[in-house]
Amino acid sequence: MSQHLLMIEDDARLAAMVGEYLEQNGFTVSKAPDGLSGLSRLNQAGDNHPPELVILDLMLPDIDGLEVCRRVRALPSSMAQIPILMLTAKGDPMDRIIGLEMGADDYLPKPFEPRELLARVRAILRRKTEPAIGANQSLLRFGSLSIDRDARTVTVGTDECDLTSYQFDLLVALAERAGRVLTRDQIMEAVRGRELEAFDRSIDVHMGRIRAAIESDPKDPKRILTVRGVGYVFARQQE
Repeated sequence: MSQHLLMIEDDARLAAMVGEYLEQNGFTVSKAPDGLSGLSRLNQAGDNHPPELVILDLMLPDIDGLEVCRRVRALPSSMAQIPILMLTAKGDPMDRIIGLEMGADDYLPKPFEPRELLARVRAILRRKTEPAIGANQSLLRFGSLSIDRDARTVTVGTDECDLTSYQFDLLVALAERAGRVLTRDQIMEAVRGRELEAFDRSIDVHMGRIRAAIESDPKDPKRILTVRGVGYVFARQQE
């Protein structure tokens, strides 16, 4: 059965071209011409038939892609975890950073090659479905922090943490290598991504969101530590 993608894009010509290309490569593609109709499609699909991934344009005629992303992440249950690949025609890196902070899993600037879009879609879906690298057991425990690789959930005490699919994989990549300093390139390689055009700041944004979810004080982290000029290390000993 083909995987279902939802493309929220107001450029009808681009949506038709990309949709046809993705369908030729085995996907089923639904299209929405603006943010509100895209959100309506997601609400109608519900938990029973949600798309596997949303391709979301940043510039839309009603509400912008950032607002759509925010509303998707506020949806109930598993719907909030749908991976989002954001398309942006803007060249300012800050727009990309804001998109990641709002919960996007990846971004692709326009104009783009359909083959690159396809590769990124497949990479995101692969991370969503494949087990983590080197997984010997399902559950990782570090003090009050529990990471269930099979269920793809993270809890601190009894509270479940809200992470995107990509952020979960980043956390697992670090936790499996606890005590080892990883560069940003090593982290991206560990999650099987040529992610975000090797844009180092994107990793920093995601790490900030992970810290906000798992740290008691994100400004004074105890679990994910920054090694200045190198990268990050996941602390072995935690409270």
